Amino acid sequence: ESRRREIARIIGLGAIKYADLLPNRQSDYVFSWDKMLALEGNTAPYLQYACVRIRSIFRKGGVANAERGVRNPEVNLAAQEEIALAKHLLNLGLVLEAVADEYRPNFLCNYLYELAGRFARFYESCPVLKAAEPERATRLALCDLTARVLNQGLEVLGIETTEQM
Repeated sequence: ESRRREIARIIGLGAIKYADLLPNRQSDYVFSWDKMLALEGNTAPYLQYACVRIRSIFRKGGVANAERGVRNPEVNLAAQEEIALAKHLLNLGLVLEAVADEYRPNFLCNYLYELAGRFARFYESCPVLKAAEPERATRLALCDLTARVLNQGLEVLGIETTEQM
């Protein structure tokens, strides 16, 4: 029961913070619990759930922390969705720079939302745990990098993630 309350607290606070940071600061603010707490669309719960889903891939596959990252310097991105995800991951630095230069945290919100969407498309079309090596290692590395970027991005926004939802 206490764990469920803690998860609810993390999701609720994250939803409020994200909804506050998402719109352009010069736009009108519209408060809506339904939109804020939705598990789909550009919301904190959607991004938090994406983090939980990625962690579950490693749990289901029995993949230890040491196996998650890029072990082999030769990464082969063959599928279109792998390439799109990898390219998007590379944009984090530029996005953070724009956020700082223009005082626009909504840039980071939109980047993270797009990242979660690209990950969903990648995961749908590219089997991760059933793939043979070295494809499996590359896909696990993409999962790990996506989880790290989502977690770090949410952390920059002051939003916690949780192991389960």
